[in-house]
Amino acid sequence: MVEQECPLPLETWCLRELPTAPESEKEPFIVRNTETSSRSLLVDCRLLSAVLALTLAACGGTELDAVDTDTRQSQQALSTPVRLMAANISSGNLQSYDPGDGIRIFKGMKPDVVMIQEFNYGDGSTAAIRGFVDSTFGTSFSYYREGGAQIPNGIISRWPIIASGEWDDTQVDNRDFAWARIDVPGSKDLWAISVHLLTSSSGVRNTEATNLSNFIKANIPTGDYLAIGGDFNSDSRTEALFTAFSSVVTTTGPYPADRNGNVNTNAGRNKPYDHILVDSDLRAFQTSTVIGSSTFSAGLVADTRVYSPISEISPATAADSGSTNMQHMGIVKDFLIPGDTTSASVTVSSPNGGESWGGASSHAITWTSSGVTNVKVEYTLDGSSWTVLSSSTAASAGSYSWTVPNTASTAAKVRVSDASNSAVTDSSNAAFTITTSGGGGTGTVFINEVMINEPGSDVNGEFVELVNPGSAAVSLAGWTVSDATGLRHTFAAGTSLAAGKAIVVFGGASGIPAGLTNAVAASTGSLNLSNSSETVIVKNSSGTAVDTATFASGLTGTDGVSANRSPDATAGATFVLHTSLGSSSSPGKRANGTAF
Repeated sequence: MVEQECPLPLETWCLRELPTAPESEKEPFIVRNTETSSRSLLVDCRLLSAVLALTLAACGGTELDAVDTDTRQSQQALSTPVRLMAANISSGNLQSYDPGDGIRIFKGMKPDVVMIQEFNYGDGSTAAIRGFVDSTFGTSFSYYREGGAQIPNGIISRWPIIASGEWDDTQVDNRDFAWARIDVPGSKDLWAISVHLLTSSSGVRNTEATNLSNFIKANIPTGDYLAIGGDFNSDSRTEALFTAFSSVVTTTGPYPADRNGNVNTNAGRNKPYDHILVDSDLRAFQTSTVIGSSTFSAGLVADTRVYSPISEISPATAADSGSTNMQHMGIVKDFLIPGDTTSASVTVSSPNGGESWGGASSHAITWTSSGVTNVKVEYTLDGSSWTVLSSSTAASAGSYSWTVPNTASTAAKVRVSDASNSAVTDSSNAAFTITTSGGGGTGTVFINEVMINEPGSDVNGEFVELVNPGSAAVSLAGWTVSDATGLRHTFAAGTSLAAGKAIVVFGGASGIPAGLTNAVAASTGSLNLSNSSETVIVKNSSGTAVDTATFASGLTGTDGVSANRSPDATAGATFVLHTSLGSSSSPGKRANGTAF
């Protein structure tokens, strides 16, 4: 195609050289009269200046300070799923997407980047093409469409297109090779090239592939990702064009297939017309294509005529791939690429060792964090057994109000961790002390025994046992017992738990054993504890969590056997199956059957 003057003001563009070509081969980008989404200019000087400034700052900054030993850092390489699609799936008599068959297939496939052929819609205006992209893929998608072509190639992308253009296909006069440089997450860009090779002969197609490979070698950095996708019109996979392309991308199998294992892509499903070929860097990250409950290990040939269940790719219909003049099937391949690296950290501020806090007193556990959304907060009284105070609290809060357990300890610590990544964690630098007062005495309450999997099927037999090991009674008025789902019991006004005693909340009154006087029925009518895994939380009348216990399936899966602290009646001790302590359960009594 003939190069034309750029209609945009010169000051809005930067001409720059690609950094990887030898000096003799370097050429500035050619600005053409092409159609690029107004959302993503070809090369914006202001964007490049900002990126350059950030890059120089990163490269020229001082050496990082050593990480304080308080902080546990995790370099989290986040993986980004990328679904590529090659698609010459226009239909009707105008080589366009107006009939809607291809649009429904696009919506069913949900691609992130499309190398599209016969990129025609409506009157072909910028507004029409923008409307097609918005309604088919989403308003945040960028696109590039070559200009002046009868059946243009193009690229549509979930991520910003930071540069785009076309390279001349000398073998045909109604389209060129369209390319786009895409800012995918991570340290590398993705170069996507949309091609539509000529049907006339394999020799012509080989010439096209050779020319395109030379363009790629001269212009695309070898360190970036590369994908060539589209309609090759190839009669077989042994055509010479694949040898030409093998100098820049991998061309070997396995190949995408349809529901029946057919790897051919023309309308008659007997020739491999369509392809997505990627370089070895990107090929290393290819993963299975998963749609609904279906998995395609090497990618998918999207033929709606054989796809089942068709509901997995709604709104596509079974008839779409067989619509008038749809001569090709779409190709889909999935990849999981390393994303941007972020540094996450958590640092406990208080208590950080050496403090002396009174039992039953209220203190704030405080921390600082970076790159963390929610934190898990725990404490230990013996340095090894940890009790969860909160499984997920906003990291930005920086503090958690804690009623200190009224159990004397010289080995207490707290621990704060990233709720979604336990490797990002910090605990008190040294132990702090918990003291208990004499005189009038003090009281505290903790969960000692829980029957999650009731005997038989009578859920009234589920129970939660609370113990006060202190030296003074504790008013339980307004206190609550909850599980992971919601509130299960609220203690009535006047309820008190005497020093050294226990109280048991049963699922229902009929579950309370005869003669057991220190028991009540759940105020909501049931405890409804889960037999797969469960969390029980006790809160005081002000809504502060006094004790939280989480039970894995190993403690919940045995019918009629409770989970009990070991040692029994010891705050912070580990839960074990009651049978390891003797009997199957001991509601309202010590594990050995004696009274509290």
